[in-house]
Amino acid sequence: MIFRRGNAQELGRQAESLACEHLQGQGMRLLARNWRCRRGELDLVMLDGDTVVFVEVRCRRHEAWGGALESVDARKRQRLTAAAEHFLQQEARWSRHPCRFDVIAVQHSAGDSPAQLNWISNAFDT
Repeated sequence: MIFRRGNAQELGRQAESLACEHLQGQGMRLLARNWRCRRGELDLVMLDGDTVVFVEVRCRRHEAWGGALESVDARKRQRLTAAAEHFLQQEARWSRHPCRFDVIAVQHSAGDSPAQLNWISNAFDT
């Protein structure tokens, strides 16, 4: 995917669409997109077999301010975990399924080059 010019929110939406398409191409099913609660937001909630996958999509235009993967710090992980717990409470049918957290880092490329996608499965299990 070649990103159109736009503000940060538009680039974020494009990155989420790219990530969602990629994961669906890998056989995953979309359960929710931009799921919000008072504890935070979940970019994508996918189903991989019987595993509920909470996917954080990060996009950066430039590496100068740190890469997309590095931007998922301990505080962000806590917010994602809290939002995921709330999701499972609200969507009880998924609460007995195994869960994991994935991160997809999208590096916006200049010009006509396609964006680069780096998918880290089970990213919080380190």
